[in-house]
Amino acid sequence: MAIALVLMLLLVGTVLFHFLSPWNLTPLASNWGAIDNTILITFWVTGFVFVVVNLFLVYAIIRYRYNAARRSSYEPENKSLELWLTGITTVGIAALLAPGLVVWGSFVTVPDDAHEFEVIGQQWHWSFRFPGEDGEFGAVDPRLITEDNPFGLDPDDPNSLDDVLVQSPVVLLPIDRPVKVLMRSTDVIHNFKVANFRAKMDLLAGQVTYMWLTPTREGEYDVICAQLCGVGHFAMRGRVEIVQQEVFDEWFARQPTFGELQARAAPDPVAGEQLYATCIACHGSGGEGNRDLNSPAIAGMDAWSVARQLKNFRSGARGTHSEDIYGQQMRPFATLLADEDAIRNVAAYIETLSPVRIEPTVAGDARRGERLYRTCANCHGRDGQGIRAVNGPALAGVDDWYHVTQLANFREGVRGRHHEDMYGNQMVDMAQMLVSERDVRDVVAYINTLAAPGRTMATAQLGAQGDD
Repeated sequence: MAIALVLMLLLVGTVLFHFLSPWNLTPLASNWGAIDNTILITFWVTGFVFVVVNLFLVYAIIRYRYNAARRSSYEPENKSLELWLTGITTVGIAALLAPGLVVWGSFVTVPDDAHEFEVIGQQWHWSFRFPGEDGEFGAVDPRLITEDNPFGLDPDDPNSLDDVLVQSPVVLLPIDRPVKVLMRSTDVIHNFKVANFRAKMDLLAGQVTYMWLTPTREGEYDVICAQLCGVGHFAMRGRVEIVQQEVFDEWFARQPTFGELQARAAPDPVAGEQLYATCIACHGSGGEGNRDLNSPAIAGMDAWSVARQLKNFRSGARGTHSEDIYGQQMRPFATLLADEDAIRNVAAYIETLSPVRIEPTVAGDARRGERLYRTCANCHGRDGQGIRAVNGPALAGVDDWYHVTQLANFREGVRGRHHEDMYGNQMVDMAQMLVSERDVRDVVAYINTLAAPGRTMATAQLGAQGDD
């Protein structure tokens, strides 16, 4: 009887939890209400079976409980019962599968008036491409992917030149307009999922998959990767913003074409040197930094990484948090750079500066830090050299006190939580793996031991102090 009572409590509790739970599907923001209906049908079919089976178990436990005077009888076959069970099971399976097949047929049948855009997935980043004025996508080839051509577009294909490229993981789409979403991966299997759209699809290297939808509600919706794709899988996020057509058109006109990026002049370090004059007061004429002013050494840093941070400071994606005092100091200087060309020029000049000798200030257990660093290595490289393909800047040769400060800022959300700082958002999540100040000191002590231009023996020695 106790088991029967437990089963009844489990049954009642499960049903009540479902109907009273505050957790429900996200509000529908596309035309795919049919998917919600399919989920609802699945719930009722499986829920009915769950209730019936558990009630039968309760009945059987009570009806056939132990009785010393009772003897069981063995019945090897019961054709009538088998026919009933087979028929009911068939109806149930058909009720589960048929609606899904109908919806799937609609899901892959794209309306003729749908416009197109492409989603490109890579570890751990989303980017997007739209066809240009010719309405056709240019040819792509994974073998053409370089730092300067991350989409792998064929420069010899005339259809490629007007393709509109969105390297940010944020894309805008117009409301109430059908859109076909083409998808490809540049490395492993990813999955593009927007829960509010009830739409998702795998991205495969060497293939182009697709789906379609009609956005029906303005707003901002999170993009996640729903396919385990590596250590940074959980932080591979993007955003789709559904806006009015005129807002989309204005945004679309600001995005660069492949031809424009190809024709863009190389950054000019000479022009950048002149712009760097305002940086000297804090970072020094040689980019050596000044800890008293909380200014890290920047000499020799990768231009692409410097440029991205300068853009974040200018836009307010970095340096606007009330507790980021030094970031707030940096913002006014970044706003002196008039446009993207100015940012690229000064970043190019900083890259030409000779790396300086970095003196250690952080002591910790470098051997323990090496184990902690294994997660970091997936983005920043085994030797801390940085990996541009995954947007991970170099760590080796950077002031250790600056590492400690920024890791603390990421862990506390002072840096990286801004709406527009998508890569900072990734780093906030990754930094939570360092659960204590000791973890931070140890991993920074290990970074101190990594080979970098200008590293002294003293760096390695102080970094190892915690080993004894």
